[in-house]
Amino acid sequence: MTAVLVVNSGSSSFKYQLIEMDTEQILASGLIERIGESTGASSHTVYSPAVEAEAEAEADADSAGETSEAEFTRELPIPDHTAGFAIMLEAFAEHGPSLDEHPPVAVGHRVVHGGARFYEPTLVTKQVEKDIDELSELAPLHNPGALQGIKAAEEAFPDVPHVAIFDTAFHQTLPPEAFTYAINADLAERFRVRRYGFHGTSHRYVANAGAEFLGRPVGELNQIVVHLGNGASVTAVRGGESVETSMGMTPLEGLVMGTRSGDIDAGVLFHLHRKAGLGVEELDELLNKGSGMLGLAGRGDMRDVIEAAQAGDGPSQLALDVYLHRLKGYVGNYYAQLGRLDVISFTAGVGENNALVRERSLAGLEELGIRIDPARNEASSRSTRVISADDSRVTVLVVPTDEELEIARQTLSLVK
Repeated sequence: MTAVLVVNSGSSSFKYQLIEMDTEQILASGLIERIGESTGASSHTVYSPAVEAEAEAEADADSAGETSEAEFTRELPIPDHTAGFAIMLEAFAEHGPSLDEHPPVAVGHRVVHGGARFYEPTLVTKQVEKDIDELSELAPLHNPGALQGIKAAEEAFPDVPHVAIFDTAFHQTLPPEAFTYAINADLAERFRVRRYGFHGTSHRYVANAGAEFLGRPVGELNQIVVHLGNGASVTAVRGGESVETSMGMTPLEGLVMGTRSGDIDAGVLFHLHRKAGLGVEELDELLNKGSGMLGLAGRGDMRDVIEAAQAGDGPSQLALDVYLHRLKGYVGNYYAQLGRLDVISFTAGVGENNALVRERSLAGLEELGIRIDPARNEASSRSTRVISADDSRVTVLVVPTDEELEIARQTLSLVK
């Protein structure tokens, strides 16, 4: 049996999954949070195959492969990431599964920003750690935490390879005309100003999963992948490669998001600085944490915004309209960039679960061969499914993303 441990570290928390790669089954997952606070918290969930004879007898497709789970939680001081990994190891030892029986052959780490330097799964070395640290100026909220997690994981698992999987890597196939900003070229090169794109692990997984579901080679398909969560992005995928994406040098550009503004005239910042007296830090806070749906509607969660809009709340209705207007514009833009479109896939929390957003973001595009089937779109399912009508020239899918599995696959492909 071949297991991979996947770690996603932030500055004050980290998530983990232990995945058995022969079956791609999750054996355990957990969250260590509030690191550095007076009281931290840990949760550890163990998964085991369901053994209900009725499910086997009925051979219900929706029941097949179900697992049972047990969660164990603790509250205790967690001074740093190293202590967090020690607590994680204690949870495995006490509650299972046994790491002696399922020893990870590698640890895969999610790292948000790899700049233009990292374009594939990368074995962690001291030099790679220095590079991740140096790239923290492009992702100050994300790379430092990832590096802390890597170093702590190396102490906990010193005898296995550690692999960095970069969110930006999938977008390293962007052509120069797509990643270049029209500013002074010398300044851009000196300070590494260009589009990098994010959510790449999810976009790669969904593009491949959609092609597999349709039984077609990914290399033959032109796809638009729509990742809609609290953070949101759209990617045009030609033949399995990213050729255009909505997020830019940072995750701020592009779609309207839960708390981020998305696209905005840069002159607005100068105006707010001159007239409202806002400084750099205040503008950063405004655009990243106080804008988007939260700024427009006072609500950052799409479910709350829709509920309020349907109850007649004007600001929430406007926020929803702005969100959908921007999203539809990106779909149309990327359709034009690709020239031919085979598949649109919705994924992530909003994309997978919100039928209204899916329907309204594609409404009016029937002349482009995009037609949603209302009943299919409204049907609830946790599986990959078609939601387009039979006469839709473009197939529209809902594809649940699995970034941890994608990280595990890429990690295993490197160490093998």
